[in-house]
Amino acid sequence: MKQLIQYFRSGELELIEAPAPKVMPQSLVIESRLSLISVGTEKMMLDFGKASYLAKAKQQPDRVKQVLNKIKTEGLITTAQAVWNKLNEPTHLGYSNVGLIVEKGDMGSQFKVGQRVVSNGPHAEMVRVPWTLAAGIPESVSDEEASFTVAGSICLEGVRLANPTIGETVVVVGLGLLGQIVSQILQANGCRVLAFDVVEEKVNFAKSFGVDATQSKTSQENIEFVLGKTNGVGADAVIITASSTSEELLSQCALMSRKRGRIVLIGVIPITVPRNLFYEKELSFQVSSAYGPGRYDPQYEGGHDYPLPYVRWTAKRNMEAFLFLLEQKKISVDKLITHRFPFEKAIEAYQTIEKENPIGIILEYRGKPNSESLVSFSDFTEHPKQKVDKLAIGFIGVGNFAKSVLLPNLKKLNAPILTVASSDGLSASVAAKKFGVPKATSDREIIFQSPEINTVFISTRHDSHAKLVVQALQNKKHVFVEKPLAVNEEQLKEVYQAVKANPELHLMVGFNRRFSPFSKKLKQAIQDRSDPISVIITINAGAIPMDHWVHDPVMGGGRIIGEGCHFVDLARYLTGASIKEVGAMRTNGHSGTDEDKTSIFLTFEDGSQVTIHYLANGHPRFPKERVEVFSSQRVFQIDNFTQLTSYGSNVKERGLKQDKGHFAELKTFLESIRKEGEAPIPFNEIMEVHLAVFAIQKAIDEKRFIALKELWEKI
Repeated sequence: MKQLIQYFRSGELELIEAPAPKVMPQSLVIESRLSLISVGTEKMMLDFGKASYLAKAKQQPDRVKQVLNKIKTEGLITTAQAVWNKLNEPTHLGYSNVGLIVEKGDMGSQFKVGQRVVSNGPHAEMVRVPWTLAAGIPESVSDEEASFTVAGSICLEGVRLANPTIGETVVVVGLGLLGQIVSQILQANGCRVLAFDVVEEKVNFAKSFGVDATQSKTSQENIEFVLGKTNGVGADAVIITASSTSEELLSQCALMSRKRGRIVLIGVIPITVPRNLFYEKELSFQVSSAYGPGRYDPQYEGGHDYPLPYVRWTAKRNMEAFLFLLEQKKISVDKLITHRFPFEKAIEAYQTIEKENPIGIILEYRGKPNSESLVSFSDFTEHPKQKVDKLAIGFIGVGNFAKSVLLPNLKKLNAPILTVASSDGLSASVAAKKFGVPKATSDREIIFQSPEINTVFISTRHDSHAKLVVQALQNKKHVFVEKPLAVNEEQLKEVYQAVKANPELHLMVGFNRRFSPFSKKLKQAIQDRSDPISVIITINAGAIPMDHWVHDPVMGGGRIIGEGCHFVDLARYLTGASIKEVGAMRTNGHSGTDEDKTSIFLTFEDGSQVTIHYLANGHPRFPKERVEVFSSQRVFQIDNFTQLTSYGSNVKERGLKQDKGHFAELKTFLESIRKEGEAPIPFNEIMEVHLAVFAIQKAIDEKRFIALKELWEKI
């Protein structure tokens, strides 16, 4: 199938060939008929992509601050590479799609295969969306009308926040697509609508719907227009649908509002609230987010709807309400369609945005038989067929870490990756083209069943690791899996049994820090010790929003299991001895979570002791990772894996950039398969580390040290 993407760095558009997305339990897979270009929103994305680096930075001051902090802690080169990778990452365009359901997950029981639906799917021949962001189209509503539904839901949510009542006067600022629809919704609600736009053609469009619209002039003239229409009282509410860089616009809206009026922002403007105006008039101001409650909530978009008695108008229910308005002929969108293009000419459609003043642009898709549409495999013939030796790789999961770390390093190593897989298909195709992989797929089973592939890389969400590892081993393939190997003891036991049933296969977990040149040099420096060592590892982890999936105990396992395992493994490597007991304690009473403010205590069979402080409540300017080793009247310190210093010893190391060992880790793993050598990390150490991590919560709950043998016995 084809999908439209944009590259952030250059703003360039491309119709890319990609496998059809794979259905998930919470999703629908839809064959597209039409999609609507939301001119205002998508023009902003075009403008941002084409802007200079400086202009991009000015538009995202918070991101600039993050970059500066990262430079101070991780170095210029490492940060520059991360920023460059992000800018080179493409994104899909579009969010208003009409089509037919060709597959549905178990959670989408209210839908039927073959049903006509509208969704927030992008511009692509096939789309996958959560069932909570899709709605069935009434029979009397045409595809073209329905294509306005998501844009209409954005408008409807903004109107709901303004809470207009019959007979009130509401001003609409900006008469692009959203402004035109907002005006009609307000009219359907029995409101008097006054509207402004700088483009005369758009003003005339609004007038054709009975809106009292005028071309925007000076700020004072606009204010006088509203006051004149309201007998000097001012507007009951103002809804801003414009996209503008003017810092005066919000003041203008305040001045044309009545006392205790409401202002709602749907568009994009600088939010510089004039306090005196808002104070004197007791004005309220609210920003409307997307199509309603649930959008951007991982739980809602994961298929878990909000109960109607408590959240009446969710994103999905707003879609259904707008479709009802279309069905009842309360809203007319036919006149808003100013251009139509076949999907193959989508790039021409976007050129129209820059040359003209379109309102609604429809992309039309040529129907295909379902058997052709659902192809889950793409062959990039421009890449030469890789020579297969003792190593042939299939790569599953193309998230940020895979794209920024694993795949670039594998490319440097000339690793023979035959196929890359992602459930959405698009990210696999983008990665395949970027890293020279011959084939992309949305069906990971193709990798497991391939007789050519003998090694599988797994870089998916944490909760899927164990299942995929077991499946790979059962299909007689070596495995490299990103940490953690499992998120609970039951999963770990299944992996353990699969490894024991396939002793000839290598299982490697991405514990990269033990492969860092700084870690290796430190370990070599303490090889001559005769006494146990003491280690303090401090992790300034930084806060992650509580709605992020990593905090979910099922999806991510929490931050200690998900990331803390790295440092338990580093401790195991530095001591060179088996873990004996595990203790832990954490803070109590944080407004978010205490889980990521944990101190971990490990004892080892050789008498060594390690303390790991995993803390998410620190400042980003402080080093993110610090390792201190006390041994035989010497102290060694690694800061952020950019330098190693020592006291009482002449051992030191400084790198030009941060090196956490990813390249060396991958190189060692690949060589172990090619040369049929030992696995880079003994499996018993991998098991120890995970059992120790699982023991942390037990130690906190039971307020005692947990002997690792207690957990070994369960396995």
